[in-house]
Amino acid sequence: MTRKIFWQDPYRTAHKTRVSAVDKEHVCLEETIFFAFSGGQESDSGTLAGVAVLAAEKNGSDIVYTLPPDHGLQVGCEVEILIDWERRYRLMRLHFAAEMVLQLVYQLRPGIERIGAHIAADKARIDFAHAESIAVLFPQIEARVEALLTAGLPIVTAFSDEVVERRYWEVEGFARMACGGTHPRSTSEIGALKLKRKNIGKGKERIEITLVRM
Repeated sequence: MTRKIFWQDPYRTAHKTRVSAVDKEHVCLEETIFFAFSGGQESDSGTLAGVAVLAAEKNGSDIVYTLPPDHGLQVGCEVEILIDWERRYRLMRLHFAAEMVLQLVYQLRPGIERIGAHIAADKARIDFAHAESIAVLFPQIEARVEALLTAGLPIVTAFSDEVVERRYWEVEGFARMACGGTHPRSTSEIGALKLKRKNIGKGKERIEITLVRM
């Protein structure tokens, strides 16, 4: 099992650890701060032992990193992981921005079905099965988001089941949601948002979310 430091300290940008497994260009580590694609959140970018990480993927409780074939690493090697902090921080903020919006849509339209989501470093999106324009909800969503940001409420993250690595976030008085992504410490860190509506097919609505201050 790869110990996932990014859950305990999502603000750490460098970390030293050891290689636990090597299979050609695929490498596993004892510990990591390098998030792998999960729950719609894109992977971090950065380097491992000075070599660019080409891909990061979950494999059970391990994370497998793909490096160039000539990486030269062996089991037991001490390595340093460096992540692109600007990208990580945008992903953290956009991830929680999307989850605030999602929870508000659930509150305003009980029973609505989410059918997709993706969090990239430039924008996030959430897709819903919905027959009408979802933009009618934007004034209420924007007002409630502004209140959450202004309040600067703590974002608590923890395990709901440590054995199977199931995690959640919670903002007291607002919502609690199962999630294994990386999140800021406070709602105030998200900053102002812009919402955009797209119709992506019959009965399918998309909300795109961007940060005013990247």
